[in-house]
Amino acid sequence: MASEIEVVEEVESRDHRSESYSNGGEGAATTSAVEDESLRNDVYTAAAYGDMEKLQRLVESEGCSVSEPDGLGYYALQWAALNNRTAAAQYIIEHGGDISARDHTGQTALHWSAVRGAIQVAELLLQEGARVNAADFNGYQTTHVAAQYGQTAYLCHVVTKWNADPDVPDNDGRSPLHWAAYKGYADCIRLLLYLNAYRARQDKEGCTPLHWAAIRGNLEACTVLVQAGKKEDLMVTDNTGLTPAQLASDKNHRQVAFFLGNARKLFEKRWDSNSFLGKLSKLGLAPILWCIIFLMLVAYIHSVVTASNLPRLTAGFGLFAWMGVFLATVGLILFYRCSSKDPGFIRMNMHNQENMKDDEPFLKVEINNPALLDGNWSQLCATCKIVRPLRAKHCSTCDRCVEQFDHHCPWVSNCIGKKNKWDFFLFLVLEVLAMLITGAVALTRVLTDPMAPSTFGAWLSHAGNQHVGAVSFIITDFFLLSGVGVLTCVQVSQIARNITTNEMANIMRYSYLRGPNGRFRNPYDHGCKKNCSDFLINGYNEDVEYTEESTEPEGIGMMQMTRNNNAELPNGHQTNGHDNNHHHVIDVNNNKNSSNSHQGGGHVHSSHCSHSHSQSNSNSNVPLGLGVGLGRNVSRPAVVS
Repeated sequence: MASEIEVVEEVESRDHRSESYSNGGEGAATTSAVEDESLRNDVYTAAAYGDMEKLQRLVESEGCSVSEPDGLGYYALQWAALNNRTAAAQYIIEHGGDISARDHTGQTALHWSAVRGAIQVAELLLQEGARVNAADFNGYQTTHVAAQYGQTAYLCHVVTKWNADPDVPDNDGRSPLHWAAYKGYADCIRLLLYLNAYRARQDKEGCTPLHWAAIRGNLEACTVLVQAGKKEDLMVTDNTGLTPAQLASDKNHRQVAFFLGNARKLFEKRWDSNSFLGKLSKLGLAPILWCIIFLMLVAYIHSVVTASNLPRLTAGFGLFAWMGVFLATVGLILFYRCSSKDPGFIRMNMHNQENMKDDEPFLKVEINNPALLDGNWSQLCATCKIVRPLRAKHCSTCDRCVEQFDHHCPWVSNCIGKKNKWDFFLFLVLEVLAMLITGAVALTRVLTDPMAPSTFGAWLSHAGNQHVGAVSFIITDFFLLSGVGVLTCVQVSQIARNITTNEMANIMRYSYLRGPNGRFRNPYDHGCKKNCSDFLINGYNEDVEYTEESTEPEGIGMMQMTRNNNAELPNGHQTNGHDNNHHHVIDVNNNKNSSNSHQGGGHVHSSHCSHSHSQSNSNSNVPLGLGVGLGRNVSRPAVVS
């Protein structure tokens, strides 16, 4: 199961052809003749490069046809669609180009527009009557092609505006979600899950999308699928009887296999939410912590403040001792508020998808949401069906998205977020102060006992026998103070920098925490003074990015920008192109071994795929899909816009 794109460049001169797409001499001669025939008719090259002057001259002056295929069987409209040449595509349609024309693989221009996410051309084709559900000989619709190449914006457009089916299976029973999981495009997976794509769909080999993600070792894809799924998704077996975790282990993807195995164990440890134990488990550790604080207060009052075997407290020292009790009591009130308060849950989208009309393509997705327009597809929550704010996160324990998510605290049995972090922080501060005061009072009372002997050994024996409660309180207070004190210091540091615990733990994952040079940069840090004042006064910090005042003189300048839409990311992912009006530099590599798979660099599909081969042979045995070429494969960069 594969679908690889090979971008090649048009040959500038026919006199410099030294390669062929065939291994045999006779085949080379035949292919060369086909190339000569296709290159003599420059209407295809003009369409591909958007050369309107040349295209108009060829059609209007020289009488070239735009409705005939080239020597490789591809149409001028397909080349224009591939490179998002809207003007050229419009001109071709006006001069007789067939929108529904199919090449030898059964693909239309709309299929080709999906390869590089040419949204403008796709919009033109669909407005002119192209069928959004047109399938090629392998059953691939435009949604399959977009998922194969990670074109999330394109996929969102054709689904939300033109009601394309995001869950249609191809001839092998594979949906776009299967392809996105196999290729490791996490953003596409998020969008498809958001659009209610069926996670548990099994293809002809019995594989679900999670199986294919595990086969390729795509950890991020597996993570997205597991977080949006259930325990049953991890237990489904394919036709060979293997689960996703077993397939990952079989392919030697140890990290993925460990993640899937651990996820299954966590699912199995969870109680049924409707059972008594399940409801009891939702209480978490909050009742235990409340009891610990309460018992310590009782022990402090009985064994330290009002102890009969210790001298009576003076008025000043007694006020100081009772101040610790007061602070701890106020802390308990804040603890209850923090535990029971809404941490900033974002309202879920509860639309019933079954009752939605077909002509209401997803109220479904907020097309004009700024986050989606900027390409931040990670803000889609497939569970809550919302586009969450940038700093929000879905809590797997609460099963809700939380605004300004900090962490899920088991000790308060609640998430810490935008609306209850102030209560949580004050609870920590008050309890730390209470433990410092009560610990100091207890230690002072024991050390100043007039009945204690003068020698150290005898004093220890006396304290252990006469002041058991006070000594026990001091030891417990010390251990609790060390842990809570560290947590409080961490929170103080994060509040001063306006950053959350979740962001600190995922600095390398969140792109908004990286500056232009790739180094860490917190865009929400407005300085320690403003961060602290806003938090203490308002109870939270607004998600307003800090912008430095520019010292550059105002004026009109020019900047050369290069954007690589196919930049490799860790774990085999690629970035998605969201704006096809800019020029993109694509590296073109000379791959002589691709001649057997790409017939002239055209679109080649195959539905034969198997995961039964060993990992070392998987790349050579799987066929290539959608290989796109323009003339010849040469080893220099091509500028494609």
